[in-house]
Amino acid sequence: MQNPSGGLVAALDIGGTKIAGALVDGSGRLLVRARRATPAREDAATVLDAVAGVVGELTAAAEWARVRAVGIGSAGPVDAAAGTVSPVNVPGWREFPLVAEAGRLTGGLPVVLVGDGVAMAAAEHWRGAARGRADALCMVVSTGVGGGLVLGGRLHTGPTGNAGHIGHISVDLDGEPCACGGRGCVERIASGPHISRRALEGGWRPGPDGDTGAAAVAAAARAGDRAALAAFARAGQALAAGIAATATLVEIEVAVIGGGVAGAGEVLLGPLRERLRDYAALSFAAGVEVVPARLGPDAGLVGAAAAAAQRLGLWEWAPDR
Repeated sequence: MQNPSGGLVAALDIGGTKIAGALVDGSGRLLVRARRATPAREDAATVLDAVAGVVGELTAAAEWARVRAVGIGSAGPVDAAAGTVSPVNVPGWREFPLVAEAGRLTGGLPVVLVGDGVAMAAAEHWRGAARGRADALCMVVSTGVGGGLVLGGRLHTGPTGNAGHIGHISVDLDGEPCACGGRGCVERIASGPHISRRALEGGWRPGPDGDTGAAAVAAAARAGDRAALAAFARAGQALAAGIAATATLVEIEVAVIGGGVAGAGEVLLGPLRERLRDYAALSFAAGVEVVPARLGPDAGLVGAAAAAAQRLGLWEWAPDR
């Protein structure tokens, strides 16, 4: 991607734990950063205040004069056509008019909204593990589970910005109810909180610090704790089933796994790859490669900027190879 005009995109990455912002240039560099914790259990106005705080830091930077647009990657579901978001993990925001509010906060700049998984896919295709791949599924495995698709070498957002939202594919038909209203969703099994819950139910106990997060479960699994290993094995199985379904439907060649839970490494990816062989049996789906994401916590910001730049034609969109 080239940026002949020197214009920047203001990117926002909105999730259940953090609201991050950055000014991003056409080479993917984050020139200015801002961040607030997400007051996820508070009312809509309180959450918006946190967004406004992040935007305020960005608009105060000298580089703001070069900003041409705003790109937002938000926990979903989102409705890009309506400009609204209803994040499962932020109950105060239901059909919240985020695009209009972001436009107001940024002085009327054009705003492009996509799901956080779509943003991650845009980033990993441009600068990360899906670079040079024509057909890819990129997944965020964290507090929730999201995803995005690259098809035919282009980011595929779908009409509402949710295409590839693998976290809410049902992989356990009679499974537990999910916060989305469905049952047996990938997210209900493979997200960090549910990995922790399953490990605790299986008999794992945290260390003296009392940390029950997924990273602590991963450390226990690496040390051989059976309940921790079983929780990650179950998560890997759920992810494998979702990836296989996606590969069968749209013929992807690679699945990129990112997000905080993916930091567990082979504790998660090992059982995922093993079980993928069980589910992706057809010849055109069996060759899907599973790789870790490369861009880490910056993927949402880089991808939100890339998605906006592609949609609005701000930069010359040609994913580097």
